[in-house]
Amino acid sequence: MEGSVGAGSIDRSEAGTLFADAGLSAKAGLAWMRKAPAFRAGFTRDAAAAAKYLRTGAVFLSRLPPKAKRTRAQQAAAEAIQRNCRNLRERFLARHAATVYRKLTRNLEKFLRVDELAYAAAKLVPGLTPTREEVEAESRRVQSEKDGVEIDQGIFLAQVLAVPEIGMHLCEAMLRPRHEAVARVKEFIERGVADLGPARVERQGKAAVVTLRNPRYLNAEDEGTLDETEIAVDIALLDPLSEICVFRGDVVDHPKYRGRRIFCAGINLTHLYRGKISYLWYIRRDMGIVNKMMRGLSLTDSQGADEIYGGTREKPWIAEVDAFAIGGGCQYLLAMDYVVAGSDAYMTLPARKEGIIPGAANLRLPRFVGDRIARQAILMGRRLDCDTPEGRMICDLIVPPAETERAVARVVEEFTGSGVVSAAGNRRALRVGEEPLDLFRRYMAVYCREQAYCHFSPALIANLERHWNAAQRKI
Repeated sequence: MEGSVGAGSIDRSEAGTLFADAGLSAKAGLAWMRKAPAFRAGFTRDAAAAAKYLRTGAVFLSRLPPKAKRTRAQQAAAEAIQRNCRNLRERFLARHAATVYRKLTRNLEKFLRVDELAYAAAKLVPGLTPTREEVEAESRRVQSEKDGVEIDQGIFLAQVLAVPEIGMHLCEAMLRPRHEAVARVKEFIERGVADLGPARVERQGKAAVVTLRNPRYLNAEDEGTLDETEIAVDIALLDPLSEICVFRGDVVDHPKYRGRRIFCAGINLTHLYRGKISYLWYIRRDMGIVNKMMRGLSLTDSQGADEIYGGTREKPWIAEVDAFAIGGGCQYLLAMDYVVAGSDAYMTLPARKEGIIPGAANLRLPRFVGDRIARQAILMGRRLDCDTPEGRMICDLIVPPAETERAVARVVEEFTGSGVVSAAGNRRALRVGEEPLDLFRRYMAVYCREQAYCHFSPALIANLERHWNAAQRKI
């Protein structure tokens, strides 16, 4: 069935010229546009029609040179074709997102992480999301030369999360412990330490201490730290011999900070500029590591990762903030139960200078510092020094820089001295009023789409070159 093309699509009156100027067949382009399906049939027919239409759009794109070698006319045509295809994906998913998800999860019996889900969707409805091969091909290019095929993953995840039942199911899937962590728990119980390279978890008394280790980049986060950090967090939460968790950065060897711990420098901007950060990195991080700190783990025998059912394995988290908590580092603090910071430490959310959305900070920061300061921090790059009235709205204890580790040990003792039996219950009770899982789901539905477009925006490249001198930095 045929229908009109929605907002953001190619204007038919201009399509012929657009295709012709790019060296494509104007007649074929117009014919393609007229065949845009309206999605009024059942799933099978609509999926076949969508796949056929998207396949033709992909053929047009394949006839254009790579992005770095296109003329202005060719790039304009590429962007218009992509908009048309993305508009169609939005319309298809608005009608069939729940059906796609149920088919991929065997009617909610199977739990798939966001990356598994996105790539499975590419097989179920070809063209709906990019294949692994398509994403890997783009990963070999610098960020400015990518076509942004991963935006389609953002569209898909946004539509899935927008549907309450299946969106909650996906949130629970991302709160389940990773298989790698489950496999190493027994070893950790016996040895009290698990060295994962970029992350390390060690039992110190009643605390499981997770250390982020990327010293060359001041403990910034990237594709090389993500999986290992999440596994370390899972192990810390699964360990039956510890009662509380600590998160900190490792000692670095940078000349300016040599011998000091650095909490976290946020996302690795050099890797981002060079195209080494995937779009799904953001989603895996915020629905995985950070949300697990916030909510705990959903175990296979639980009734659900929701405050109503109490279906989580969780512990209080303490952060040890040395020097600074930039970007993602600051985002971690908003999921913590207690923050110890050095008096010289500071926090920033430089989203404006980076051109991306700072994880769930837009949802959480206003609870700490109020709406005005949150907007100043996120939209205007306001720095929050830990040892200020505003900083103390996030940080619980300020100590001299050399005293943070000892101070954390004292706080651990205070938390665990009389047991932490009620900690999980109190955390759940607090979340009911602050951020129930369904609120997080709705936030992530917006975040998944918006972050996808931000990640591939020309403004991101311009910002990194202007504020980070990214073109001159080496990986």
